[in-house]
Amino acid sequence: MNIRFANEQDAAGLLAVYGQYIDTSITFETELPTAEAFAARIRDIRQVYPYLALEVGGRIAGYAYAHRIRERAAYDWSAELSVYLARDYTGRGYGRRLYGLLMGLLALQNVKTAIGCVTVPNPASEALHEAMGFARIGVSPRAGYKNGAWHDVAWFEKALGPYDTDPAPLLALRDVDPAAVDRVLASYI
Repeated sequence: MNIRFANEQDAAGLLAVYGQYIDTSITFETELPTAEAFAARIRDIRQVYPYLALEVGGRIAGYAYAHRIRERAAYDWSAELSVYLARDYTGRGYGRRLYGLLMGLLALQNVKTAIGCVTVPNPASEALHEAMGFARIGVSPRAGYKNGAWHDVAWFEKALGPYDTDPAPLLALRDVDPAAVDRVLASYI
């Protein structure tokens, strides 16, 4: 097992994982993006946030990333997390490792709140969030329509750091001390 930072060249491998969910309500996206569009997403997210790839046996088996939850500056200290695992690799603790690593990196960036968004029911994802210390903070009923049905979305949150009255600004991951990043990486690999 290897967890590393994803790059644009990983788009096809990440899409192979994501494609396993495109016909489900786990994602509200209805069409699989092209490799070029997915590569652009990776590039755009990596401007600020971590985007991780999980390799098992030299093959991409999953990925996780964080992104901004809203555009206004006041939201700088919150990030939404996503994790996708190839179906053959679920239930083995890989999601927990990816999420833990992601939150460790976000804390270095001065993110204070991690947000999880889960189409419910999704027992595996709900259990992951609860096991990782997230609190379920609400449900948006009938938030999306896909596959002939309306789906609720549950929201989870977890504090990653103290809520200071004068918080340090959000740092792009590239601006975080590389030694600190290496320590976080080493603790989850």
